[in-house]
Amino acid sequence: MAKELLKGNIAIAEAALRAGVDAYFGYPITPQTELLEHMSRRMPELGRVFLQAESEIAAINMVYGAACTGAWAMTSSSGPGISLMQEGLSYIALSDVPAVVVDIMRGGPGLGNIQPSQADYNQLTRGGGHGDYRCIVLAPATVQEAIDLTVLAFDLADKYRAVAILAGDGLIGQMMEPAELPPMRQRSRTPPPWALTGARGRPPNSITAFSIAAETLEAMNWQLQAKLQRIREREVRYEAWLTEDAELLVVAFGSVGRIAKTAVREARAYGVRAGLIRPITLWPFPYAPIAQAAARVKAVLVVEMNAGQMVDDVRMAVCGQAPVHFHGRPGGSVPVPEEILERIMTLSKEG
Repeated sequence: MAKELLKGNIAIAEAALRAGVDAYFGYPITPQTELLEHMSRRMPELGRVFLQAESEIAAINMVYGAACTGAWAMTSSSGPGISLMQEGLSYIALSDVPAVVVDIMRGGPGLGNIQPSQADYNQLTRGGGHGDYRCIVLAPATVQEAIDLTVLAFDLADKYRAVAILAGDGLIGQMMEPAELPPMRQRSRTPPPWALTGARGRPPNSITAFSIAAETLEAMNWQLQAKLQRIREREVRYEAWLTEDAELLVVAFGSVGRIAKTAVREARAYGVRAGLIRPITLWPFPYAPIAQAAARVKAVLVVEMNAGQMVDDVRMAVCGQAPVHFHGRPGGSVPVPEEILERIMTLSKEG
């Protein structure tokens, strides 16, 4: 199909439709409201379920209910709304049902503002709710990648019966770029055998995130941990750019990874051998690739649109092989290539 000029939020919504989403439940919040608005028109056109819930809490529990029937269900929100969804996400995680969440991140803490941010990293990659669980987290850097990763999110959620989160930010949601949408996918609407569809003619199914008996809940937890380990082993994704001969490694994700690539390119023009690793899966995190690259460099620079969250994962990956430095812009401020380049040049001289 030909490329067309698409806004990020619209592109994500249309990609979800073409991936095969059955039901969307959401509540408006800037900077992702266009996604909900697009769904409000297109889902009924396609004979699918759209419902604007009374709150984010209601929306995620509607996703939970629909997912238990075997439907491909999704919601979308931004920082404060995602915070409200965390209890529901914890229920979904232990219940072993698939769900997709889109988070177009904005400045925080609290209500914050409506400017782009990466301030949700910790709550997305650490589960957010109570208990020992993780969500698959995918971080696009372009509108095209947002489309591709939205489709992947549904496939991974279905494959592992897990929560998959698309972690964008206000830049991704609001920018317009040429991109190519996938064709409308035809998939079977036959409910999977584990789904709650009524037990006429078969033994009843049971889906729960509750057990009063510690030994039963422990068994459920170990089953969940085994699934998470399979995801760690199979689903790590990242981009490595100019790392083969790099003497200084930059690590950044999402929109900032794209901005940092410009700074790395400019550093190379000044004779500084910089390289970039851009995590695409924030969970599972690409610890091994970063560790391998860090073994060959003098310093690592982590750049984020927050006060320092992914930097902790990078430090664990580097494990003392090289000094890890941080450059961040919290509260909705966006780093520009010039300031990243300045840090790269300063660190190269210190080395």
